Amino acid sequence: MTINYREKIEHSQVYAVARHTPLDEMPNLSARFKNRVLLKREDMQPVFSFKLRGAYNKMANLLPDALARGVICASAGNHAQGVALSAQKMGCRAVIVMPTTTPAIKVNAVRSRGAEVVLFGDSYSDAYAHALKVEQSEGLTFVHPYDDPDVIAGQGTIALEIVQDHPEPIEAIFCCVGGGGLLAGIAAYIKAVRPEIKVIGVEAQDAEAMTESVKLGQRVMLEQVGLFADGAAVKQVGEHTFALVQQYVDEMIVVDNDEVCAAIKDVFEDTRSILEPAGALALAGLKAYSEKHQLQGKTMIAVASGANMNFDRLRFIAERAELGEHREAVFAVTIPETPGAFKAFCRQLGSRNITEFNYRFSDNKQAHIFVGLAVHNPAEATEIASTLEAAGLPTLNLSDNEMAKLHLRHLVGGHAPQAQNEVVYRFEFPEKPGALMNFLESMGHNWNISLFHYRNHGADFGRVLVGMQVPPEDKTAFEQFLQQLGYPYWDESQNPAYRLFLG
Repeated sequence: MTINYREKIEHSQVYAVARHTPLDEMPNLSARFKNRVLLKREDMQPVFSFKLRGAYNKMANLLPDALARGVICASAGNHAQGVALSAQKMGCRAVIVMPTTTPAIKVNAVRSRGAEVVLFGDSYSDAYAHALKVEQSEGLTFVHPYDDPDVIAGQGTIALEIVQDHPEPIEAIFCCVGGGGLLAGIAAYIKAVRPEIKVIGVEAQDAEAMTESVKLGQRVMLEQVGLFADGAAVKQVGEHTFALVQQYVDEMIVVDNDEVCAAIKDVFEDTRSILEPAGALALAGLKAYSEKHQLQGKTMIAVASGANMNFDRLRFIAERAELGEHREAVFAVTIPETPGAFKAFCRQLGSRNITEFNYRFSDNKQAHIFVGLAVHNPAEATEIASTLEAAGLPTLNLSDNEMAKLHLRHLVGGHAPQAQNEVVYRFEFPEKPGALMNFLESMGHNWNISLFHYRNHGADFGRVLVGMQVPPEDKTAFEQFLQQLGYPYWDESQNPAYRLFLG
């Protein structure tokens, strides 16, 4: 049966808990991009996210006996709070299954709404499977975070508010995409009432389930997803949402973490509010789209979908925002280890603002310097590298080198020639007790760890750089260790930044 989403959205019951959020203009960003940029402020909802719209609409459409038995969901974030608040408003039982690794602040936020929290498993998948079992055993109703027509319709009320508040021309509306409920709901309504408006979905570079599904014409299952934008980290999009996206969405855009960090900074500078990474995906996509198509004088809207930010993640965001906006470039520069060489190098930089400087004596012939510089655009970074090369100073632009940006800038300390047969790998460890011990016990060989660097970035996984001394005859055993470990990894042994500063 074909669903009339326009009718479902216009009759959705969301305003018992949700607010009609404002469309705020971003004056600084609008001036920079020569377009009118508006932000749909879903971060101003009572649970700081749009998710309560779909949750409440789903529950409001349940039959009385189903509501009386109660509801259940699996979530470690915004959906959990939306279900909990909705249940509190309706006076019904709510069971929220959350992974055991969920931060206490999120668990307490859900419990404060009167919901029952069940901690189970190490991941969302574990919690989801357990929730389905409890649903059956206790006769509860499962409230899906995205793949349900009533949930989709609830999220679609955002589009209804946009066209009410802005009847003037709109070039495009940008939405973050996880499972696709927000994008599907907005697209279905916009194409029914204002089909000339483009609707564009935005995903994180390492969680592109909808983009890949649209390319292939069928839902794909990603083996793994990056969790920086954890509110939109989904391995497989929904059946209902995928069908609607195929039918109504004009384009999908993929952005990287640095672009997301830059968008968070843009929102802060214009509103003094701090979005979570998933909440800033739409704005990052808007900026990328505007630059790609060289748009001017257009009105574009980004949905600020959430602001449930872990405070300890702000350090990483601040570090990466300038790189994401292409306002900082990092370089490895080799200078002769002779008197006056350092001064000559600084003279080449002129009056440019230095954002970071790392140096340690290596040998009597050459010195390798890690330097960050404020720039206006990528072309300026290329120009700087060319200028230094022309002055006889070999230069590597490391602005796109993930190992350098994540680890090397904190590690510059000299070479270790005694670390023979060293291999260097970058890993993503789950942020849970025992992850490091699992790594060490899985090694199973007498491979000496010669380098180790870890920083907590406030995500659900830790980024780790490890150097190990692995003799050539152990290559097969080492490859087996990597496969059995089960953690995402990247071989950085030939990374030029490693070779220059640490190898």
